[in-house]
Order: sequence, then structure tokens, then C-alpha cells
Amino acid sequence: MERKLLFYNRYEVEEYYLYDPQKNSLTGWLRSQLFLERIDKINGFVSPKLGIRFELTTETLILYRPDGQPFTDYIEVQQQLKATKNRVLEAESFALDAETRATVAEEELQKEPQEKEIVQERAKRLEQLLREAGIDPETNG
Repeated sequence: MERKLLFYNRYEVEEYYLYDPQKNSLTGWLRSQLFLERIDKINGFVSPKLGIRFELTTETLILYRPDGQPFTDYIEVQQQLKATKNRVLEAESFALDAETRATVAEEELQKEPQEKEIVQERAKRLEQLLREAGIDPETNG
């Protein structure tokens, strides 16, 4: 890490931060006139260039955006992505179900005139058979 600091110092990097998640330690350097100087009070420090605030808790490092909202960590982003994908899949499934129901309803509507015609033809044949048997279908008896 010392070589990296020297490299950043040589190429006039304005800020440099180093976080060790295993030790939960944060160190930062800020460019002065000639070189990078270590930031003594890093907890609660706000980057002058980025506007990001660093909060070191007993468990982890939390970075806050310039608007004061914490950055979302990788696990949260992955959970949000998974939830979004699930909502999209549910919406697609719902749309597919609705499309299927619409298709079935349309097919049923197309069948109705055909079924009505079949029923009418059957009624006419029955009337004819009744007449051939000597029964008048127009009377009730």
C-alpha cells in the first residue's frame, strides 16, 4: 500500500482513502500544496472533492452521498434487483394470463353463433319429427 500512496502522491491525486473491512479501519489522505497529508479525524469526514461523508461504526463503514442518504451496499442492490426481477416476472405472468383469458373469451364468443345455429337446426328437426308423428309443436297438447 505504501507504493500505491507514493504513486498517488507523485501523480497529484487529490484524495486517497483506504478501508480494511476485516479490521474495520479507514485511513484517508488529502492533497495539500505539495503532497498527500493523512486525515487525522476521518470518522465523520466529508470529502471536499466528492461531498461524500465517511462514518465508521463499530461494525462497518457507511458512506453518505452529498444529499445525506447512505449509499446502498452491494447486498442491498442485489436484493433490490432480485425483487425488481420478481415483480417483472409476476407482471409478465399476469399479462400472459390476461392474454390467455382474453383469447379464451374471444373463442367462446366465436362459438356462440355456431352453437346457436346448431340449437336452432336441432329445434327445427324436432318440430319436423313432431309434425311427422302427428303432433303440432305450436300447441301445448
